[in-house]
Amino acid sequence: MTGMRALVTGASSGIGAVTADVLAAKGATVLRTGRTITGPSSFACDLATGVSDLASWAGDIDLLVLNAGIGHAGPFAEMEPGKIAELFAVNVVAQLELARALLPGMIARGRGHLVLVSSIAGAMGVADEAVYSATKAALRAFADALRLEVPAIGVTVVHPGVIDTPFFDRRGTPYTRRRPRPIPAVSVAEALVAAVEHHRAEIFVPSWLRFPARINGALPALVRVFQRRFG
Repeated sequence: MTGMRALVTGASSGIGAVTADVLAAKGATVLRTGRTITGPSSFACDLATGVSDLASWAGDIDLLVLNAGIGHAGPFAEMEPGKIAELFAVNVVAQLELARALLPGMIARGRGHLVLVSSIAGAMGVADEAVYSATKAALRAFADALRLEVPAIGVTVVHPGVIDTPFFDRRGTPYTRRRPRPIPAVSVAEALVAAVEHHRAEIFVPSWLRFPARINGALPALVRVFQRRFG
């Protein structure tokens, strides 16, 4: 990572903040962005409206970590008007627009890496998180297609499970399931950086989540039975 210039979105707290710290500890020059972020090498903005300004401020980037996102929990039929558009604007549109703005520079230099922080909800649907699941699945599909378009550029998708961050407080609905229990954000950050170093296309954190995700791909009806029974 030494000498790399990295931009991490959603770096005010949680996975983004810790990832930025891990990258800096490994020698990268790290630029951080978030809605409420402060400090040197930081750019406070709302990604839904500030992509152009952020891209101009960032300049040439070797590693782009698209981590910013918002959540929502509750029955789909009871969602407030406008909430669907807000989730897609922040979790998908803003992320892809920033990638579109910075990717040409990577292509011109013949190197670069893009990391999209999805979720286990993007690999297998989660009850009461239908739209959030859809936004995270969109990132995974985007990455699959982008790899074919830009083979010289690394593209990694990270699927975290339940992580001990302010995410649940900010979405307004606490995490109440008995299992799985939350794991620390540093576990995701370290796995993310290792995935970049080893040019991994996709990782799950914790790694055992790959197993139910693969079963869901092969036998979705069976997985739905277990989800309905155990939550």
